[in-house]
Amino acid sequence: MSYSILIPVDWSPKSRAAIDHVGTHFPDAAITLLYVINPQIEYSRSLSYPGYTTDAEFKSEADKAERVLEMAFERATDAGFTAIAETVKGLPSKEIVQFAENNDIDHIVMGSHGREGLSRFLLGSTAEEVLRRSPAPVTVVR
Repeated sequence: MSYSILIPVDWSPKSRAAIDHVGTHFPDAAITLLYVINPQIEYSRSLSYPGYTTDAEFKSEADKAERVLEMAFERATDAGFTAIAETVKGLPSKEIVQFAENNDIDHIVMGSHGREGLSRFLLGSTAEEVLRRSPAPVTVVR
């Protein structure tokens, strides 16, 4: 049975760095690329339904997920490893941990946006929450 690695992706430079890190350090691992569609949106994105994703916004996020996963899959393939792509809906940190628990993931490699100070305190940190709750080791690429 091969070593399984979960890479949450959003196509930020840090999530691309996570893909590259896995390609360099774990070339023989079974890779899952995960995009989490977050149903909680900022008030400024939806004045009619603050805090909720409308059908049109969800479709837009689903389309974005598909595009991001296509690019991430191509990057993984170019790096020489095989990957599968998955999309889930929910709060990113919770869904990443739950996916790892439900799919016997051996390791999570993810990017961090590197927020510091007050920004980190107010916005929280997906990577930090995953680090605290993950059933598997977590490598955070910055």
